[in-house]
This record gives sequence, C-alpha cells and structure tokens, in this order.
Amino acid sequence: MTKRVTIKKAWDGSNTDCLNCSLRSSVLFNGLTEKDFELIHEPVEQLTLDPGDVLYKMGESGHHLFTIRDGLVKLVQYLPDGAERIVRLVKSTDVLGLEMMVNQRYEHEAVALRHTQLCRYPMAAVTRLSQHNPVLHKDLMSRWQKALSESADWLTKLSTGPAKKRVANLLLLLIDHENPAACFMLSRQDIGSILSITTETASRTVSEFKRLQLITEIERNYFDIDVAGLQAITAA
Repeated sequence: MTKRVTIKKAWDGSNTDCLNCSLRSSVLFNGLTEKDFELIHEPVEQLTLDPGDVLYKMGESGHHLFTIRDGLVKLVQYLPDGAERIVRLVKSTDVLGLEMMVNQRYEHEAVALRHTQLCRYPMAAVTRLSQHNPVLHKDLMSRWQKALSESADWLTKLSTGPAKKRVANLLLLLIDHENPAACFMLSRQDIGSILSITTETASRTVSEFKRLQLITEIERNYFDIDVAGLQAITAA
C-alpha cells in the first residue's frame, strides 16, 4: 500500500500521520526550514510492507532513500553459490539506501521480516537539500557512520564466539523499542544466516533458552526476554 504526501505537509505537521508519528524527532528531514521546502516538489510516499515483501533488490538501480517508521527489514547479500547472507537488520528510525548517495545501485536486497511502515524520499530532493542545508548533510553522514558501526558490531558480536553468545547478542539487538523487555523472534533459518551457524544449531539454542526461561513466548514470534540473563551469557 502506498500513500503520497507532500514533504511540506509531512514535516510541518499538517498531515495527521506525520504529526502523530512517534519518530518525528528523529526522522530524516526534522529541522528543515520553510526556505528548505521551496527546493522540494516531489512527494514523500508512505509504504506498508507485509512479511516477505521485497523493498528493493541487490544491484537494482533506484532513486529513493527510505526511513523505517515501524517494523523490521533484513538486508541480504547473495554469495556466488547462491547462499543467502543477512548482513544487517534495520528497524525504526534507520535509513535504507544511503549508498545511493554515491552509487546508483542498491548494495543489498531489502526484505520485510514483519509488518513494516516506511517513508520513501526522492534521492534528487535529498541531494539538493544536503547541498544547501549543512544540518541535513551532517545528519546523513551520521546515519552513514551509524550503519558502518553497526556492520562492524555484526562482525564482532554476531559472527564470532559460541553459538549461545551469538544468539543472546542477536536477541538483545532485536529488543522492541516500545517494550524493552520483549523482542521479535526471527525464523531459525534467518538466525542461522545472520550468525553463520546451522539452522539446527539455531533451533537447539532457542529451545535451550526457552527451557531456561530466558525467553517466553507471549504471542506468535514475540517473546518476553530475561535481559539480565542474556547479558550474562554475552559477558561470559
């Protein structure tokens, strides 16, 4: 589902969805001036994805950036043998497609893991604004650095060490920003792809965490978690 909103209406609050957005203070264009809006003519598009929907594909040319308002998206690269490798998870307030600032092709395939709401911005408008607005330019660079830092964390926290520690780190990463004692659970296949472990190892580890009451399912794919208990595993 797609809904078109002018950028001025989105960021001056005259659009109800944008005015009431819980992420308003951290969205991409927060802090723009009235003069900045004069440079923009293209609309923002509000998108809704269902689990499994593909936002864009690896190597695909594109002309947009995306901000996640709510939900969870996996960024996937494919190895020469066709195997899938999940290189990052992105969630609320994250920006997708920043590589379009220097390249005309997306570096990953972006796939929704749960019901996800996004805003899509025309790349040309973002480029024009970043050239005229140093605050926006700095914010874009900060978000890019955040993405690079998160990728480095993946290498250290999620791709090395015992399987239990990797799974515990992943669950802590998946904590719901609205409920810090709960998280969304990925499929065992996705857990294995992210952590470079087998699906069987992922399933066995999750089952052990359930037995130890480190995680307790409260609804389908949504768990209460023992944050302190998981942190103890990651610190061991």
